[in-house]
Parts: sequence; structure tokens; C-alpha cells
Amino acid sequence: MIQSTRLGRWLPPRLWIFVGILVVLVSAAVLAPLIAPQDPEAQNLLGRLRAPGTEVRDITYLLGSDELGRDLLSRLIYGAQVSLTVAALSVLVSGTIGTALGMIAAWSGGWTGTIIMRMVDIVLSVPAILLAIITVAILGPGFINVIAVLAFTRWPRYARVAYGQTLGLMNLPYVRLSRFMGASTTRVLLRHILPNIIGPIMVVVTLEFGLMVLFEAGLSFLGLGVQPPTPSWGAILSAGRNYVTTAWWIAVFPGLFLFLLILSVNVLGDHVRDVVEGRR
Repeated sequence: MIQSTRLGRWLPPRLWIFVGILVVLVSAAVLAPLIAPQDPEAQNLLGRLRAPGTEVRDITYLLGSDELGRDLLSRLIYGAQVSLTVAALSVLVSGTIGTALGMIAAWSGGWTGTIIMRMVDIVLSVPAILLAIITVAILGPGFINVIAVLAFTRWPRYARVAYGQTLGLMNLPYVRLSRFMGASTTRVLLRHILPNIIGPIMVVVTLEFGLMVLFEAGLSFLGLGVQPPTPSWGAILSAGRNYVTTAWWIAVFPGLFLFLLILSVNVLGDHVRDVVEGRR
């Protein structure tokens, strides 16, 4: 009962529906090989552009089929793997790099701190999606390149937060005492600074995750993301735009999945921010 009360205080019941959506989407991505009704890359030209619920030769297309007769539900389930994996790895890489550079800039000061923060200003001065498109056009499309591009364009967000938080902590008595007693810079940063700034960093993580999903979908929509035949929500949307009037389900369902995922992540991210800032 006590644990239930604490959970209710930290996560109000009105947010449980968004948690449920995330659990369903993450579970579908993890269990894709087990729950996908068909091979997402298997083509069946006799079943192309079939409406949701149509059955062709013992194959039921619950959410319809695409222009090559591939089962849309299976492609959306496997597409969740791509979107969530790209977003998670991009956030992990950009968060690690940005947090480390922000802490180093604040701790070192001088030319080191100035150079790092000017790099942050330069990257932030260019629209993120434009920078991502230019970079991926140079490196080429592909799973690894998309992760690298998204991490490169988003690390300054973490660096600024880490920089400001570290500046506020580095002169506190317990930090100064650690330095006086001979603790190394690495030990002070990892043992005393990082645990105290992880809350604000996690707020950025939750807000950035949905943006990474959107960026990946945008790049795939433009043909610069994960390449066919690997299913991706953005690529499915791109293909579906040619059949909006004749096969609306190809564009509607991946768009709906993207909407639900990003909405849920953003709502929960706002709640995490309010909790960290002590508003609730």
C-alpha cells in the first residue's frame, strides 16, 4: 500500500495511459520476432495495397498491405525496433559526450572551457535538422551513420546543462574538501559532481528521446536514414504519400504510431522535469 501511494504521488494516474503506450511500443519492438504475424520483408504482389482486415491466401493483413504486398503491421512492429534503437543509442552517445564535455569545460575553465563552449554555440547556431541532413548527406545513409549524425547534432544540449550545473557545484564545501584532500579531478567529477547533476541530465534525456525518434523518421522519409528493405516508420510514411487517396492506411498508421510515441515521451518528460525542479 505504501509503495502504491508513493507511485501514485510520483506518477499521477492521468499519466498511466502514456506509460501504457510506451510499454506496448517497447514490448512490441523487443518481441518483434515473436509477435509479428509475417516476415516484414516478404513480398506478395497478389496482396498489394490490400485494405486493413483483408485476407489473401490464408494471410490476413490486419492493418493492410503496402505497394509490394508486405504486411503493414509486421513492418510497423519491426520499424519500432529501428526507431527506438536509433533514438536510444543517439541519446546515449550524445548524452555521454555532451555531459562529459560540459563538466570538463566548467571544471577546467580558461581556454579549454572557452573552446568547448564556443563549439556548443556554433553547433546550436545551425538548425539541428538542417545540420543532420547536411552531415548524413556527406557521410551517406545507414543505421550507424544516422546514430552518429543525431549524436553529433544534439550533444550541445547536454553540454550546456552539465556546464551550468557543474559551475554551481564545484565551489561547494564538500567538493573543495575533496580537492584539498588530494582527490583526482576524475574522481571528483565522477564521485561528487556527476551524481548531483544526473537529475537535470535525465530531464534532457526524456525530452530529447522523442526528438530523436522524429529526426530519424524525418531522415528516413527523405531517403537519408535507414535504407530499404529494413522497415522504418519514416520510410513507410514516405512510400505511403504516393497512395494517400487509394491506400490511406500506409501513411496513416505509421504516422499514428509516431504521434503516440512522441506524445507519450514528451508528456512523461515534462512530468520528470517538474519532479526534478520540485514543482510536484
